[in-house]
Amino acid sequence: MHIPDNYLSPSTCAVMGIIMLPIWTKAVKKVKTDISKKKIPLLGVCGAFSFLIMMFNVPIPGGTTAHAVGGTLIAILLGPYAATISVSIALLIQSLFFGDGGILAFGANAFNMAFVMPFVGYALFKFIKSGLKGTKGEYIAAFIGAYVGIVAAAFMASIEFGIQPILFKDAYGHALYSPYGLKIAILAMVLTHLLIGILEGSITAAVYAYVKKMSPDIIYNNNENAKASNRKPLYGILVALIVLCPLGLLASGDAWGEWDAEGIKSLVGYVPKAFRHGMDYHAIAADYSISGMNSVIGYIISAIAGTAIIIIVFKIVGSLKKHPKNT
Repeated sequence: MHIPDNYLSPSTCAVMGIIMLPIWTKAVKKVKTDISKKKIPLLGVCGAFSFLIMMFNVPIPGGTTAHAVGGTLIAILLGPYAATISVSIALLIQSLFFGDGGILAFGANAFNMAFVMPFVGYALFKFIKSGLKGTKGEYIAAFIGAYVGIVAAAFMASIEFGIQPILFKDAYGHALYSPYGLKIAILAMVLTHLLIGILEGSITAAVYAYVKKMSPDIIYNNNENAKASNRKPLYGILVALIVLCPLGLLASGDAWGEWDAEGIKSLVGYVPKAFRHGMDYHAIAADYSISGMNSVIGYIISAIAGTAIIIIVFKIVGSLKKHPKNT
């Protein structure tokens, strides 16, 4: 679901970035008031979880791949605004260091995965949870919320893809950016994520159940005084994901809408102008690989590096926070 650069026009990227600015501003304010200084590092742990879970590419019928995101899970654990910040930082690290998602398209990717997904998923979780009784009802609500959340995010991405050939064409009628219109983009993205939503929902329900059992004080409640959360179970999850992340290499093929120039040419018969003269950013460890190193080792090192960067960022932010609301 990561939109690479050159698939969206600069004007589309600018609009999506502008839309995200007040959302990020509100999210920062909410996190400052609702999340105690003690719990700020949890945003880093959750951001790292999202980063890692997105490295597990899953094959989809038709030759493409997709991945879970964890946005709704973070919203359930720490609140939707906290999820916006955590997932946004994860997406930023992915684009800057690993070339996963575009630099110019960062605002669009954040809108889809760090805003639409956690807010839709969390709202549905709360609604369903209120109508169901018992712990089992909570897990059902978590599954459905996460499932719908990722499908909603995919739908928004498909709109962003699909309007490009309608709005931006050359003199020959060729698309300048993403070549597929709304009908194909919506069908491809939504159908793909109707399948991957099962994985997203299952992960969300399972991890939520695990956290509720092992570290219940972590779960979001802005009316509750923060406690010294037991983060060891969460770190255990991160370690397990790092060890297992090479499984993401087993899925062959590109995710829909993430082809390179040659891939697009093989599909539509031409290379859109933006891919010949557009953004050409070279990440340090593009595709989570390190030059001259075994792909599995490179993938694991990338996972460790990304996780460490995200956790350090939030530890620094936590250390700078003054006068927390909760003590």
